[in-house]
Amino acid sequence: MPTETFEFQVEARQLLQMMIHSIYSNKDVFLRELVSNASDALDKLRLEALRDDSLDADVSDLHITIETDRQARTLTVRDNGIGMSHDEVVQLIGTIANSGTAKFLRELKEAEDSTAAEGLIGQFGVGFYSSFMVADEVTLLTRRAGESRGTRWVSGGEGTYTIETVDSAPQGTEVTLRLKAEDTEDRLYDYTSPWKIREIVKRYSDFITWPVRMAPEGAGDEDGADDAPREPETLNSMKALWARSREEVTDDEYHELYKHISHDWIAPLETIRLQAEGTFEYQALLFIPSHAPQDLFMQGYKRGIQLYVKRVFIMDDCEALMPPYLRFVKGVVDAQDLSLNVSREILQQDRQIQLMHRRLAKKVLSTVKDMMSSEPERYATFWREFGRVVKEGLLSDFENRDAILNVASFATTHDKDEPTTLRQYVERMKDGQEHIFYLTGESRQAIENSPHMEAFRAKGVEVLLLTDPVDEVWVEADAEFDGRKLRSVAKGEVDLGTEEEKKEAATERENRQQEYADLLGWMTERLGETVKEVRLSSRLTVSPACIVSDAHDVTPALENMYRAMGQEVPHVKRILELNAEHPLVSGLNRAYADRGEETGTGLEETAELLHDLALLAEGGELADPSRFVRLMADRLERTL
Repeated sequence: MPTETFEFQVEARQLLQMMIHSIYSNKDVFLRELVSNASDALDKLRLEALRDDSLDADVSDLHITIETDRQARTLTVRDNGIGMSHDEVVQLIGTIANSGTAKFLRELKEAEDSTAAEGLIGQFGVGFYSSFMVADEVTLLTRRAGESRGTRWVSGGEGTYTIETVDSAPQGTEVTLRLKAEDTEDRLYDYTSPWKIREIVKRYSDFITWPVRMAPEGAGDEDGADDAPREPETLNSMKALWARSREEVTDDEYHELYKHISHDWIAPLETIRLQAEGTFEYQALLFIPSHAPQDLFMQGYKRGIQLYVKRVFIMDDCEALMPPYLRFVKGVVDAQDLSLNVSREILQQDRQIQLMHRRLAKKVLSTVKDMMSSEPERYATFWREFGRVVKEGLLSDFENRDAILNVASFATTHDKDEPTTLRQYVERMKDGQEHIFYLTGESRQAIENSPHMEAFRAKGVEVLLLTDPVDEVWVEADAEFDGRKLRSVAKGEVDLGTEEEKKEAATERENRQQEYADLLGWMTERLGETVKEVRLSSRLTVSPACIVSDAHDVTPALENMYRAMGQEVPHVKRILELNAEHPLVSGLNRAYADRGEETGTGLEETAELLHDLALLAEGGELADPSRFVRLMADRLERTL
């Protein structure tokens, strides 16, 4: 088959130019990425061989080889793993089929320092392209296990690449870099030198499961003398970190394993070790990242727990090991008694997997709780990055609901800058306060300016300010903490203060109710298509009116959320509350009392405007905005 020449996509060309012009201060990461890709290929071949007995592939000595040639200025990374077919080369290497590439390029340009820029390589899955930081030509030769013909891909990174089918190619993948001239002149970046290769592999890839060997013909010291051993030199220890004692492993080694698993350059926020012994033995090494990944809330996000059985890699993104609301946790779980042929379907039903799932979730939550008390700054980082996703567990993991609430924190009226835990809220509750009060909304500013907050502000009662979309849902499920129910300040009746103050308020409200009874009855009938009731308010001190829901009604925001998901829900009429102390409301009551036998349009329009003003004050949408504008314009004209 003849050689075909293709052009890179526009975004791929932009990315290559950035790589070629060396925006990274540490070029060593290219070798880390190539070795990591090779390791993944070996993992996939081992798994494929276990699943498919008919696969014609040699798995007797799976390994990675690094070979250098000082005179030719080349470096080759070779593996005998799964390899790629012609179509896979076109799809995975020739193009960047990643919807996040544009975002990656933008963040790359905006990165504040070189360390942040380096971290973006693996995060966006473009590690192979980092080869162009040090090479002016890259050749990839590959043959997929079980196939007879191979594929060669070649590019100088200048906008085009070639692909051809070859009759003879070893199983696996071989990447050869023709190094730039400056890379051999600077000893720091002399990637043909054995000591440099040893240094990089030891730093980044010592934990790789497979042997990383340096071919003897590529050896040579920094002065060019031949110090090559007669046999290939194995550069990494290959000892799994989770199988070593805590005393044997350094933080740097943990961090390098995390980077290998997650492709995240930044060190993890927390490392968690767990060893279960007894009838079912397994080891777990988990990591909480320092920042949320870009695609955490995107459909198809892959969870990062790798499953091993007796040190044999089984699955890269084992969803059954960690609940969805902890999907950001990365790590490794190595079990002793599972079948090597375990499938995803079996995992969902396996009792041992379910036990691991439960214990791992509890361990992560207990670690966060310890972090909250002992390292508040680290906890603050955790909750800022992952709090929104963790709260999803309040809807799905009822077994751990209390544990989740114990590690949650929320914005509050108590402090404008620092969030509060529910435990702290309860400790600050006023005498006579029975509930934990909250209000949901699109932003802190919108909530703080809501009419529903007026009485709570006047009496100094703390309110949680919930602005995440998930908050609209979980608080509706009869949420409670420490025996106290969470209650919306926009629902039901409001009784604040001591018992004596509540009795006085009830007596005054009853007297007022009698005074306004006729007006309230008429407005309820007049606005009957829009509201279920008009009543006097105990939550307003400044605004003339507000709209509230009954204690167990679905909120408008939740209605809209369900409809956006394609679920039909009936519209729920709400309650219009009036502030009897407001001049507009007291004036309307007098005008209604002095009316003739029939109410005029002025009273009807005022009642309508009161409702619409209350709806706008909470951020709602008017059914007929043009009519509201016309009525308001007429009223303003009369005041001139």
